[in-house]
Amino acid sequence: MNSWKRTGRGDRLRIVSGFSGEEAGVLRGLFTEIRQMLGNRAAQAPEDELAALTGIRTGPTSRPTDRVLARLLPDFTSEDSDLAGGLRSLHEPELIEAKDAAAKLVLDTLPEAGGRVELDLDQVDSWLAALNDVRLALGTALDVDEQMPEQLPDDDPRGPHLGVYQWLTFVQDSLVQVRVRSL
Repeated sequence: MNSWKRTGRGDRLRIVSGFSGEEAGVLRGLFTEIRQMLGNRAAQAPEDELAALTGIRTGPTSRPTDRVLARLLPDFTSEDSDLAGGLRSLHEPELIEAKDAAAKLVLDTLPEAGGRVELDLDQVDSWLAALNDVRLALGTALDVDEQMPEQLPDDDPRGPHLGVYQWLTFVQDSLVQVRVRSL
C-alpha cells in the first residue's frame, strides 16, 4: 500500500492511495466478516409490535456474548444494568447500521483486484471509522494490549495476524495524518 496522499483542492480535494490485489483481498475479507458479525447481531433484534407501529427500531437488551462483537458494541452505561439494557435496545440498531454502512462503503470503494482508491472527505471519515472497527475486532481476537511485543515467537499462532493488525494500524495512521492536514 502506498501512503495516502491529497490531490486537488476545494470541492475537487481527494485522498488517494493504491492497494495491491493481496492487500485488497485482506481488507475485503476483514470488512465482509465485520458486516456478517453485525448482520447476525441485528438479526437477534426482538420482534416489537410497538416498534412496528412507531417506526422506532429496537435491538437486544443484553450485551453480545462474543467478546469481539461486545468490543464493537460496548455498553452505553455501566452504572445501572436496567438502564444499560434499555439504552442498548434503543441505540444498538443505529450503531450497527452506521458501522455496517462504513464497512460497505470501504467495500464499494476498494477495487476487488486492488488498484487506486480515491476518496472525498466524507468517504475518508467512513474509511477511518471502518478501519477502527476492524482493528478493534482483530486486536480483541488477538488479545493485543500495550504489553504485547511487536513480534511474537515463531510458534505463536497469532504471529501472522499480528502483522495484519500492524499493517492496518499503518493504513489507518496514514489516512488520519492526511485527513488532519485536510482540515
